[in-house]
Amino acid sequence: MTAERGRVAAFFDLDKTVIARSSAFVFSKPFLDQGLLSRRAVLESSYAHFLFLLSGADHDQMERMREHLTKMCAGWDVDQVRSIVAETLHELVDPLIYAEAADLIADHRIRGHDVIIVSASGEEVVAPIAAALGADHFAATRMVIENNRYAGEVEFYCYGAGKVEAMERMAAQYGYDLARCYAYSDSVTDLPMLSAVGHPTAVNPDRALRREATAHEWPILTFSNPVSLWARLPQPSTTTVAASVAVGLGAVAAGALSYKLLRRKK
Repeated sequence: MTAERGRVAAFFDLDKTVIARSSAFVFSKPFLDQGLLSRRAVLESSYAHFLFLLSGADHDQMERMREHLTKMCAGWDVDQVRSIVAETLHELVDPLIYAEAADLIADHRIRGHDVIIVSASGEEVVAPIAAALGADHFAATRMVIENNRYAGEVEFYCYGAGKVEAMERMAAQYGYDLARCYAYSDSVTDLPMLSAVGHPTAVNPDRALRREATAHEWPILTFSNPVSLWARLPQPSTTTVAASVAVGLGAVAAGALSYKLLRRKK
């Protein structure tokens, strides 16, 4: 059955757009605790994350980061990674979500738009974060997996033109009209992603993206208030947030946020 044409989606970059840190490095401590990372690797990752926060990331930095992360996770057990992310997601990621991004996501859902997270981070990290945010779909970097372990190679790099490829693939699958769609990002490396839609917006832009946004007269937003998503909602049960229930929790969160926005607009 052919998907309905002309649907609208809002594509969100993840790092420094929806969450205040790099999702690739948020889980460094539990990876260290579980023996996946050495202390030296954590220090190197922390330094790379500091540079990322300080100045954003250009193409060469992103390529070096890709190579570093690919080599670092070679041989890791995929199930162990997924388990660590599921067990620590609420503790580590929830406090980093920008309140402004959560409201914007809820606003798009009120308007009947699909919400899609598009990130260069690995899908084992991006998938549960996207689900917790109530996103309809996600696109992320996929690693080659052999015998349930990372082989140290990238199957699909969701970066630059790769993000556009993922967006176009989803547009064909779900019937999105990219000319009517929205995109949000902080980095000039996502210029192809922003240029692929009819309604691009720069969020916390690096200097290069700010220049591009100003030249193209794109909206510029500043997100500065990371706050626990659950602090904005009735308290959930104390059951650990796990991957198997993340989709349901994300739907509840999005619904509650939408309700609050609707009441605010009355």
